[in-house]
Amino acid sequence: MSLQDRVFAITGGSGGIARGIAEAILDQGGRVALLDLDQAKVAAAAAGLDVRDRAMGVRADVTDPASLSQAFDAVMKHMQRLDGLVNNAGIVRLGPADQTTPAGLDLELAVNVKGVLLAAQEAAKRFKDKGAIVNIASNAGKVGYRNMAGYNASKAAVINLTRSLSLEWAEKGINVNAVCPGGVATDMLKSVADFLAPRLGQESGKLFDTMYPAQLGRHIQPIEVGRVVAFLLSDAAQIIRGQSINIDGGDTPY
Repeated sequence: MSLQDRVFAITGGSGGIARGIAEAILDQGGRVALLDLDQAKVAAAAAGLDVRDRAMGVRADVTDPASLSQAFDAVMKHMQRLDGLVNNAGIVRLGPADQTTPAGLDLELAVNVKGVLLAAQEAAKRFKDKGAIVNIASNAGKVGYRNMAGYNASKAAVINLTRSLSLEWAEKGINVNAVCPGGVATDMLKSVADFLAPRLGQESGKLFDTMYPAQLGRHIQPIEVGRVVAFLLSDAAQIIRGQSINIDGGDTPY
């Protein structure tokens, strides 16, 4: 499963899952370019990986083609190659479906869906002979959860987009898959607990402590997500194509 000397871009690069993915890639000998909207945060995230010349942080707005083009150009200039992409950037806007605003929905779709396609397009231009793309979807895209209508819909779109890209880009030597996490110990899950706690009459921290896969009996850690993603980026995963793989500790049965 070696990723020795290969270069992988990760959007949403300053987040918790991005760190887990980056660590897993680095463990397999790869190099990483973290892309994020906040230059200071993404630079700090890259520096925090504590690896010499194997990680960089680049500012990128995944909703803006020009920004993405500049970011990938910077990756190519510094790293000299690009072998894969992890579309990890994503946002959630919490609230009842009947209170979802057009602006809020537009933003979720712009980041979570359009951003995936735009980043994939830019990465694909820079792959040499072959490449791998892993989209971070969610079990919310299969099951759906209350107070997350826009997020649910956007992640369902990512699942379908993954199949479309896999079908169309196989002839380019590009393998495309997705993973559907759930119950991962991240700031996003904590924000869900913060939203739900007062509505359920509970304390946020205690509620968060219960938000894990029942079969697993604990939260999933970002590095565990990262190891699956790293496998899907490797040559060992060539026979896995267009799939959206549940990595939620058994919560989603399909």
